[in-house]
Order: sequence, then structure tokens, then C-alpha cells
Amino acid sequence: MRLEPIARPSAARLFGLPLAALAATLAIGAALVLAAGGAPLAVFGLILEGAAGSRFALLETLNRATPLIFTGLAVAVAFRARLWNIGAEGQLYLGALATAVLGTGALAGWPAAGLLAALARAAAAVGAAALLGPALLKTRLGVDEVVTTLLLNFVILLLVSMLLEGVLKDPRAMGWPQSARLLPEARLPRIVAGLRLHWGFLLALAAALAVWFVEARTAFGYEMRAVGLNARAAAYAGIPVGRVIARTAVLSGGLAALAGFSEVAGLRGNLTLALSPGFGYTGIIVAMLALLHPLGVVLAAVFVAGIFVGADAMSRAAGVPSYIADLLLATALLAMVPALMFTRYRLAWG
Repeated sequence: MRLEPIARPSAARLFGLPLAALAATLAIGAALVLAAGGAPLAVFGLILEGAAGSRFALLETLNRATPLIFTGLAVAVAFRARLWNIGAEGQLYLGALATAVLGTGALAGWPAAGLLAALARAAAAVGAAALLGPALLKTRLGVDEVVTTLLLNFVILLLVSMLLEGVLKDPRAMGWPQSARLLPEARLPRIVAGLRLHWGFLLALAAALAVWFVEARTAFGYEMRAVGLNARAAAYAGIPVGRVIARTAVLSGGLAALAGFSEVAGLRGNLTLALSPGFGYTGIIVAMLALLHPLGVVLAAVFVAGIFVGADAMSRAAGVPSYIADLLLATALLAMVPALMFTRYRLAWG
């Protein structure tokens, strides 16, 4: 038994298999809701209403989607070149750390526009450095980047924890491990007054458009896709594989770190260990659901954020645990990945 590529997939295969995967996800989700003592149609309706049933709900969904767009783009860019970046969570925290260090007084006196630009560049730089190391270990020594990027997450989180319990601890926080508040000019403005959606969302949309342009319209994007499809063939054609992977690492790590910048400067105003509930890992799901397409990442991030926000509202109204959102996303990923694979391949015997 082997996988055989399909030269011209039919429309029924291209659209039918993903729809079947979605139907399977809903069926499994309905069974889980029944097991939890709820009514599936009512629960799904409450999730939809909680995610987009009002202006407040919709803007909260977009706010939750903002870091997921950044981490989804980071993963999509890296995976496109077969650089398996599992460290977006750590890169996010490094970006947040740089924002907290520089935004609480180190650059006091700067105008708001210049200060925000400097914070974003600093965050992207440390995130890029965090992934560049594993990328060089991969290209120079053959070290598996899955292991190095995954383990770096724990190293970075322990570093942040140590700093928050030490030199960065806010003396006015009544003992809580958190940094001081950012300067007012270091905060991203809100898009709608009185609500939490901030300009980080617009920055995420701009990043998605920029990544799409790079991948679709530049030589670097072509080289990145070529390396991802076949690194040996790309090297034979004269493409500098090591350099392409290094540049991909810089772009991917910088995008993940911008999620940390956005959360600290746009939403929370300071750094805590509770900054991310797993945005870096959820970015992998977002990238896979988007088929690694940068514009698809935006839609996938909004979809995933809507499930989480809607599940929170549903849990309060229906009494079904909000963990149903994690189960739905995991089921969707497990169903969608093989469905998408079999739109391009079929099983052959012999």
C-alpha cells in the first residue's frame, strides 16, 4: 500500500472530503455534548452566539484571534520551509519580556510612535534570535529542531519566572510575580473606545498580508517553498538551503514574538506568567487548518478564537464544561489533516 499523487483532483474530492471532516467533527462534538448532559443544537447555538452574537462578542473574538494570527503565521512560515518550529510559545514570551523591559522606563521620553516601533522591533529581534539558534544547529550539525525548539519553551518560561520573581518584580504588586506597568505612550491604542480590541489586530492583519506577499511575489518566498518541497533538489538547483532556513527562522521567530508584544502593549499592560494560555501551541492548529496559507491563517485564527470565546459564554449558560472547545479543535485537526491529504493523494495497492 502506498500514497499516489492525483494529477487532477475532482471538485467532489476537493470539497467533499473537507466537508466530511467537518461533519465528522460536529458529530463527535455532539456526542461529547450529550455525554456532558447538554443538548447539541442548543450548545452549538450558544457557542455561535457567544462568539459573534453581539458587537462585544465579535470584537472579543477578534481580540482573542490577534495573538493566534501572529503565532499561526510563525508556524506556517517555518513549516513551509520544513523548519519544524514548536517554540512559538517561548518566542512569544521573549517578545513580551523585551516589551516589558523597554516599555516600563528604559525608553522614557520617546514619542509614542517611535517608542511602539522600537518595542516591536526589539520584540521581533529577540524572537528571531531564539529560533535562529536551533535553525543553525539543524543546518550545521543536524540537530532535530523539534527537540531544541520544544525544550527552549521551558527554558524561556523558567527565565521569565525567575526575572518576575526578581529584578522585574513590581514592588507595588503586593507580592504577585508581575512586571511594572508600561508607560502610557508604550500602549497600543484601542480600536473601539471602552472595548479591548486594540491596534495589535491591525498589525496582525498587516503581517498576514506582508507574509503572503513575501511567499507569493518574492524570490525568497520561492526559495522557501522549494526548500520545503525538496531541500536536496533545491540545493542542486543552486539555492543556498542553509541561508534560506536561517532567514525563515528569523521571520518565523519574529512573528511569534510580535504576539507577545501585542499582548503586553495592547491588552494587559504588563508581563505575567499567565500571559499566554498556550497561544504558541494553538498556533500550530491554526497553521494546519489554514493549510499554511498566510491569509488562511487569519480565517483559521478567527475560527479558533470564536470557538474558545463562544465556549466560555456557552459554559456559563448551559453548564457544559468549556473544555469542549479544546476537544472540538483537536477533533477538527485530526479529521481535517487526513481529509486534506486525501484531496491530493489516494491509496494504491501493489
